[in-house]
Amino acid sequence: MSHSALLVIDVQSSFFHRDYWCEDHFPAFKEAVSQLIAGCEARNVSVINVLHADGDGPFDLASGLVTPMPFLHHVPDVTFYKRVHNALTESGLQNWLQQQNITQLIVCGIRTEQCCETTARVAADLGYQVIFVTEATLTFPMTHNGITLSVADLFHRTETVLNGRFATIHTVESCLQALSSS
Repeated sequence: MSHSALLVIDVQSSFFHRDYWCEDHFPAFKEAVSQLIAGCEARNVSVINVLHADGDGPFDLASGLVTPMPFLHHVPDVTFYKRVHNALTESGLQNWLQQQNITQLIVCGIRTEQCCETTARVAADLGYQVIFVTEATLTFPMTHNGITLSVADLFHRTETVLNGRFATIHTVESCLQALSSS
């Protein structure tokens, strides 16, 4: 039995209804997430869907949009709903992970610098070994004080602040190789 779990964070239809939604990086994201899920399933790694439901427009459960994106065809081991940025606080996920003796978390999903990064930080603080698969995350350009950070900028920033402190950064391929050798 594996002591690893893949967290598929906020890969939900709600995002299609946000004004910042952009298709530019979506095809590569879909491919990476699909490969990561299939590879984890083949290695008996638990696959967990985490969906954000906070009562705000398309993220309100009543909207009918708090559902996995249509490209996801896996059957998760379990699904949790969260109201905050990290997947571990108040969702019930932390208790489930402890009951399953999970010690390593693989993070993928939407948004790279928000819910994915926050989950990685909290998970590391709780003692989990964290693998962050940046290419299986998705985000959108952000502007602050007149400076726009591109998706590549946000990926680089997130990897820089997580690597060696809160997580190990992997590609889909290197993550699956590491799982095979453990």
